[in-house]
Amino acid sequence: AAGAPKPLPSSGPKSLKEMPHPLATSSSEEMGPALTPSPDLLLPRSIADKDLSLPNGTPVDTSSPASSSSLLNRLQLDDDLDGETRDLFVTVDDPKKHVCTMETYITYRVTTKTTRAEFDLPEYSVRRRYQDFDWLRNKLEESQPTHLIPPLPEKFVVKGVVDRFSEEFVETRRKALDKFLKRITDHPVLSFNEHFNVFLTAKDLNAYKKQGMALLSKVGESVKYVTGGYKLRSRPLEFAAIGEYLDTFSLKLGTIDRIAQRIIKEQLEYLVELREYGPVYSTWGGMEVELSEPLEGISACIGNCCTALEELSEDMTEDFLPVLREYILYSESMKNVLKKRDQVQAEYEAKLEAVALKKEDRPKVPTDVEKCQDRVECFNADLKADMERWQNNKRQDFRQLLMGMADKNIQYYEKCLTAWESIIPLLQDKPETK
Repeated sequence: AAGAPKPLPSSGPKSLKEMPHPLATSSSEEMGPALTPSPDLLLPRSIADKDLSLPNGTPVDTSSPASSSSLLNRLQLDDDLDGETRDLFVTVDDPKKHVCTMETYITYRVTTKTTRAEFDLPEYSVRRRYQDFDWLRNKLEESQPTHLIPPLPEKFVVKGVVDRFSEEFVETRRKALDKFLKRITDHPVLSFNEHFNVFLTAKDLNAYKKQGMALLSKVGESVKYVTGGYKLRSRPLEFAAIGEYLDTFSLKLGTIDRIAQRIIKEQLEYLVELREYGPVYSTWGGMEVELSEPLEGISACIGNCCTALEELSEDMTEDFLPVLREYILYSESMKNVLKKRDQVQAEYEAKLEAVALKKEDRPKVPTDVEKCQDRVECFNADLKADMERWQNNKRQDFRQLLMGMADKNIQYYEKCLTAWESIIPLLQDKPETK
């Protein structure tokens, strides 16, 4: 349709060698050249630029409105970068608390809708607890060692600091578990894993776990990595670059996460002060008849600012921080896959050296060496494909995250501005005392 929003263009697939380091700075030449903003993401210098218009030609009023003109609405995101037709949909919702004699825990409803032939029914609905999601991830790591397995939210919480049965914590975890399953669903290999199928369909997952995993995937056996005494000579340049990038990426995100948590803590402390500050004006107004109206107005204004700040802090806690932590865990998962790849390559190099040291002439390379070479190539291909997919997801997620963050801050300051502007007429209309 002519009026359909135009999606933001992406940088498209690139080889690992062509990928610029997104965290590079001009003072760090060894990490590659610094990125320059894409022309399609550059915003006008003046926010009051009247030439702004939506993709369908509708002009945008950039003056300060009563409610924020959402950046997310102004720049629509393309939810499906690959344009693939989906045939599997999974959602996590409806958390319920279960109180038993031995323990108390939360279960979540996992709903699946699909047209895939390997599913007996078009729709399933099962209940799963956190440890079931953890079981699934462990099985995916065992059976698909060459692939990047999406991370789960942290299992342990600090007792006395976080109430794991609070509505806020349960909802944050539900969102993370939903994203975890959606990441697997969107993966062209992991979504066909037999363990994933069982997780989505089995009514009694515990009974299946006790059967000794009769459906153990043969794929995992064919590429099983070795934890022996092999030592890698040198990691290939493209994978060394990935390792350096992941180290820097997780370091930067970790720093941002720590600072963001301090900012939120300070915002909440400021919020406590504001809540004590506003009522003082109201009490004062009760004592000063001539000043009662403007003083009550200031008290109400501070109350509105409190509400706006509380909403901003909640958005930072519920939407911003979880994405940072997910990608910190994601980088650790990718590092683990890199280590497995290195172990397989080290095994391959050791076997080649053993063959070269043997005196007898051999017309061809032994079969076990060829199999080991196949495992190395399998790791390389899968790791490159998963890295490219991860980079695409990361670009999309952080674009949406940062635009949402900008939008929430704009809304916060607009609400504060509106609140303080409402005081001006009260002061202007106040007659001067003779």
